[in-house]
Amino acid sequence: MAAVNEMEKKLAEYKCDTNEAICLKLVRFPEDVEDESTTFHPEFSHQLYGDDEVAFGYKGLQIQLYYSAGNLNTLFKVKYTSRVTDKFDCVEPDDVEGKVRAIIPAGFCCNTDDFVSLLEKEANFRPFGSLQHTYKVHNVEAGEDLTYHIHKVDVSCPGFREYHERLQTFLMWFIETASFIDVDDDRWDFFLVFEKYNKDGETLYATVGYMTVYNYYVYPDKTRPRVSQMLILPPFQGEGHGAQLLETVHRYYCTLAKVQDITAEDPSESYVKLRDFVLVKLCLTLSSFSNEKLSLGFSEEMASEAREKLKINKKHARRVYEILRLRNTDMSDEEKAREFRLEVKKRLFGPYRKNQRELTKMRKCLRPEELASHISQMDTSLQHEELEKSYQDVLADYRRVLERLAQV
Repeated sequence: MAAVNEMEKKLAEYKCDTNEAICLKLVRFPEDVEDESTTFHPEFSHQLYGDDEVAFGYKGLQIQLYYSAGNLNTLFKVKYTSRVTDKFDCVEPDDVEGKVRAIIPAGFCCNTDDFVSLLEKEANFRPFGSLQHTYKVHNVEAGEDLTYHIHKVDVSCPGFREYHERLQTFLMWFIETASFIDVDDDRWDFFLVFEKYNKDGETLYATVGYMTVYNYYVYPDKTRPRVSQMLILPPFQGEGHGAQLLETVHRYYCTLAKVQDITAEDPSESYVKLRDFVLVKLCLTLSSFSNEKLSLGFSEEMASEAREKLKINKKHARRVYEILRLRNTDMSDEEKAREFRLEVKKRLFGPYRKNQRELTKMRKCLRPEELASHISQMDTSLQHEELEKSYQDVLADYRRVLERLAQV
């Protein structure tokens, strides 16, 4: 038994957290390759290395995936200080290299010198597609305003397909349920964010992030653009690029008569918060969301104007209304606070109202013991507690949106 425990202890020394082992980098200058401050790590690695996100068989494991900042030419290397050997019976190290090779496109470098030589070609790289929006962000570290461009592109653009194959590898590390898309489908639109910067008098571009949108058909002659994937790369997060990107995408589709409304596929909590902020900002320009009309409650006029002018569906328009209603409500006034609370809870009560309708149907067709079982699962007091919690969560989310709006 002691020998077994000793063996387990020895094997445990060869386990590595893959989120720490994977080292990602956007390289602008040759010195960035050795600069640890430019390295960032995945949020997730389970799609390649399993739910426990552990690789076995190595000590000091480092999986390097370095990309040139613009064109995303790739350097891939695996390093480690030691590896399991034959003295461990029937134990083999995980194929950490093979798993990465399965997701990165061919043509990557395995030699640092070869990769550094490609950086010289970055001056030739130009953003794909058509320019949709230009904006500036003040960078405290640089002490100046940096310029960013958002471009729209489709897969027919020369060189974009290969670039996108490299770009989408980031999804595996930062979107929990990410999957690669079929770019051969011409219903896909791509929106890319780039930073414009100078080096030795030359203008260069660095990849910041991107969004993919699929145009679904809506009978008889409309489309419904659905946001599929959105990612701002970690070195640029927290600078407002996501809001700039989403607003640009909305403004683009608002100009198209064939678009019915804009939706999102399985949106994350962070995306919903971002969308709330962007849609509220856009709806401030609509007459139906004026201060005077907000106090009268959510109206068909709001839903109609939001849909026709901004391609916002009724569900999202209602949420915008509630956020702006909160902004105009003096929550220290008990009566006004009560009116707002009831207005929001009336919407949140929808699922519970459905339960009540189901209960009415059950009374007609279930035996007494079956009915008692279902009623116990639909406890009224518990529903009220859940409703109150939902309201408080929504209120907190709305207040965060308003705080951000106040900073614009």
